[in-house]
Amino acid sequence: MKQRNGSKPEPDEDQRLLAVLIDADNAQPAIIEGLLAEVAKYGVASVKRIYGDFTSPQQTQWKRALLKHSIQPVQQFAYTSGKNATDSSLIIDAMDLMYTRRFDGFCLVSSDSDFTRLAQRLREEGHKVYGFGERKTPDAFVQACDKFIYAEVLRREPEPVPLPMLPAAPAKPAAKKTSKTATQKTPAPPKPEKPAAPALPRALLVQAIEEATDDEGWAHLGAVGSYLSKIRPDFDPRLYGHKKLSDLLKADPVLFEVKERDTAGGSKAIHVRLKA
Repeated sequence: MKQRNGSKPEPDEDQRLLAVLIDADNAQPAIIEGLLAEVAKYGVASVKRIYGDFTSPQQTQWKRALLKHSIQPVQQFAYTSGKNATDSSLIIDAMDLMYTRRFDGFCLVSSDSDFTRLAQRLREEGHKVYGFGERKTPDAFVQACDKFIYAEVLRREPEPVPLPMLPAAPAKPAAKKTSKTATQKTPAPPKPEKPAAPALPRALLVQAIEEATDDEGWAHLGAVGSYLSKIRPDFDPRLYGHKKLSDLLKADPVLFEVKERDTAGGSKAIHVRLKA
């Protein structure tokens, strides 16, 4: 464990205590499994709360997910038509949790820019803030977080539903032979193609590598990833069709060279450099 400014030791990254606060009005139940798996990369979800009016028919799917994933619902009635009381309830709870000094970070699950100031305030107190929202999330909220993960990469593709077995049709008498033209089957319609991944952000990657290069022109991959997160909290290799940053860089062998190199401690680590 690392020492935190002379007093309380700072836990290892995977042991950080996190508070997960979900805005049910601005998040979809389809992301919940991917969301909790992503949160586990950054620490332990010590508190999991979701805010919304669960008497509303629109929250039926969320109600089904709460018990399965042990998420505490916080009921918030709409006091006035057109006003969102859920945001205020979440913000008040976040501040209460912040002042307990028990948490190392907060996960704010919403696409609403109203949480921008909350994210800023939590960071001012030294907490890590991880944001989760859709691509429509305003940039102000995205930039206010230490790390922002888009919900689109958290959704799992639905599994194909097996068709019911139909009873076998009675055998038909053999038909007379006809010409090939008459017996040709109608071709099946083509399957819809997945949308193509966006182009590699080459300028951003080049900038990050240049900032982290050593005297020999190599940059440690971890330092490159850290720099990318600082200047673009929403940077995620999965948005470009790759699970890891190293895979993303290997996708452009003309511009980037990726290899394992020996470190000062004798271990090996992945490094990258720009090709001349």
